[in-house]
Amino acid sequence: MRDDAIGFLLKSGAEAPECADVAAWWPRFCATARIWRNPMDRAIVAGFCADRVAWAFASGYQAALHALFPGAPEDRICALCVTEEDGNTPKAIKTSLAGDRLNGSKKWTTLGPDGGLFFVAARDEAASTERPAIRVARVDSSLAGIRIEPMPATKFVPEVPHARLHFDNVAIAGDALLPGDGYEQYVRPFRTVEDLHVHGAILAYLVREARRLGWPQGWIERALSVLFTMERLSSENPSSPSTHLALAGTFAASAALVAESESHWKRAGADPAAARWERDRDLLNVAGGIRALRTRRAWERLGPAA
Repeated sequence: MRDDAIGFLLKSGAEAPECADVAAWWPRFCATARIWRNPMDRAIVAGFCADRVAWAFASGYQAALHALFPGAPEDRICALCVTEEDGNTPKAIKTSLAGDRLNGSKKWTTLGPDGGLFFVAARDEAASTERPAIRVARVDSSLAGIRIEPMPATKFVPEVPHARLHFDNVAIAGDALLPGDGYEQYVRPFRTVEDLHVHGAILAYLVREARRLGWPQGWIERALSVLFTMERLSSENPSSPSTHLALAGTFAASAALVAESESHWKRAGADPAAARWERDRDLLNVAGGIRALRTRRAWERLGPAA
């Protein structure tokens, strides 16, 4: 995050216009993306401008996708589609690529009902390896054979829709297949990249609320320090064990700020943002077990100290 982005958080107005749905959020995010070209800057500024956690999350998610897939279109909502009925590990992925045809289904596709481009993880049936070979394909939502089925709203950030995607013999052009091991090069690192951008966006949202509601300056200062660290880490290798360990410490500092914010939110009384925060705050705990496992494995990969 450049100094002017920090300045944006400190000098911009602390009021955010109400944003009820994707149709209202998306053009605002696109306007931010045209100005803030670095994905982490984009996540933090868009998170700050959000009137609720839902749009901070959605902004962080889109920014993370552009960090991992720099060539992703900026005029369409994108999504990485991995999870299926049995989970999101290579063995659980049954969606298949046979020749140039894609068949299968995905669930919990974020912003799926409004998606324009899907990055779909699929089993490469042509590969002769013991471990399932996963490829990622760029799939335009307008292609024949795609059916998008909206899923029920989640208990937190219900404004952000999810979808089941069904692929029935969808034709995939050769240049739509991303190079390399889809799981190791895209799916696995995205867990880290998404964590970083989404947490940064939500913390920036809290900075705006802190300014609007008059929280202590010391809280804001520590939040800005964490955001600076997140920005620095966003340029590091997301697969490096040292990155994972630094992230663990950064997320711990962010979690402490979130815990401390609860007393400040209580003083907001009947403010609508306080009620939404109480509903949505558990979003930050999603995938906490995966983050803990990632940290433990990072220490194991580094081995004993010399």
